[in-house]
Amino acid sequence: MVNENCGVVGIYSFDKQNVIPLIIDSLRALQHRGQEAWGIAIPNKNPIKKLGLVSSSHLEFDRIINEYSSHLAIGHVRYSTIGKNNLDNAQPLKVHDLCIAHNGTISNTTELSNMVGGCTFTPQNTTDTLLAAKRLLSLTQKTGELSEALSILKNEMVGSYCFTFLDNSSVYAARDPQGFRPLVLGSIDQKTFVIASESCALSVIDAKLIRDVKPGEFIKINEDGLKTKMFSTTKNQSHCSFEFTYFAHPSSNMEGSNIYLARKNIGRFLAKKFPINSDLVIPVPDSARPAALGYASELGIPFDEGLLKDRYSKKGTLRSFIEPQQEDRVDINKWIVPISEIIRDKHVVIIDDSLVRGTSSKAIVNTLKKSGARKISMLITYPPIMYPCYAGIDFPSQTELATYNENITTEKETIEKVRKYIGANFLGYNDSQNLANAIGIPLNSLCFTCSTGNYDSLGIKPSFKTRKELKG
Repeated sequence: MVNENCGVVGIYSFDKQNVIPLIIDSLRALQHRGQEAWGIAIPNKNPIKKLGLVSSSHLEFDRIINEYSSHLAIGHVRYSTIGKNNLDNAQPLKVHDLCIAHNGTISNTTELSNMVGGCTFTPQNTTDTLLAAKRLLSLTQKTGELSEALSILKNEMVGSYCFTFLDNSSVYAARDPQGFRPLVLGSIDQKTFVIASESCALSVIDAKLIRDVKPGEFIKINEDGLKTKMFSTTKNQSHCSFEFTYFAHPSSNMEGSNIYLARKNIGRFLAKKFPINSDLVIPVPDSARPAALGYASELGIPFDEGLLKDRYSKKGTLRSFIEPQQEDRVDINKWIVPISEIIRDKHVVIIDDSLVRGTSSKAIVNTLKKSGARKISMLITYPPIMYPCYAGIDFPSQTELATYNENITTEKETIEKVRKYIGANFLGYNDSQNLANAIGIPLNSLCFTCSTGNYDSLGIKPSFKTRKELKG
């Protein structure tokens, strides 16, 4: 089973322009959402799929643009949360004449498998996206409309999803009723419409953001125009809070907030919770930088870049958290280079966006110690992650989390256990209410399942499994 917190894009040009260059540029802008594979689908051809970064295939761009010329297309960058990293699992997928790209996680795969004929369901032999596509086609044959099929499927399918679809004449998109994952709509001069996971994908192709796609909304674009329909009217929303601290691009606008400004405000609120009297505030590069700036500004403490990524190393531009293998995450963190002259003999407050497995935090604290830091206080903009995510983020098993210890029962004991593991003098986590206040979205409209262990928003009571069971 392959579950994704990926990047999706769909483009339709009313003046019949070739949109493949726009698709490629949009996928490159969404690369922070997935580094493992990418793909493009157009009508009447099998999708083209490649492993690795979009830019790694730059020598093939001219050929792809010519051979796959089309005025409508969808694309995908992959970040797997469950399942192996191989070309078969890359998207878009094609089932008969319907191509599909998916961002999210569908949890009740066994039930869906039975609905589409049943199979022995393992991470090696199928994907949640493929099951959804097969079931959707079956329902569409009965209802005659994709939107009507989604109205039924939403009651059968448990999890998070943003879909882009493509058939021989239309581009479609759908966002799950609770809005776990982001999806936006934009246009270029009202002649070309773009649907993408984030608004940063619009900016790079000079498209203007029109609005967020509403939770439960279905969009259809073809020669008859752009039409929207609500396939669900659920009022309860559960936007992924992790998008605001880590996943989304800082230039993006999401649910009415600019991500960069939201992160800076998170830093300010974190300073009110932990007003540490230190010599210096530094960020873990790169996503924690706005929060570190906000923290330093609120307390009037000097901010500096004590750690830098080596952009010229093979993996220097990659994000360690979304790498599927532990050895790759360690390798990326080796290329975070300290500036000893900034750090030496200082009490350093280091700000990070999250602490999941502890791999990065331990390595960074060790680097600061070797660089001569007198004292190290680490602050995390996200609450303690205690439980697996089943809504599209890659911490699917509880045992891999830094907080895991079946003999520890209190949050204070848990934080102390993690502090000792990473080697910091002090460790402080944000709390969910403080984070929600900083973002400016009500607490009950954000998903904190990975912190609370309350899976009611997903409608499941999961049976926790190991990474091997889930990834194959």
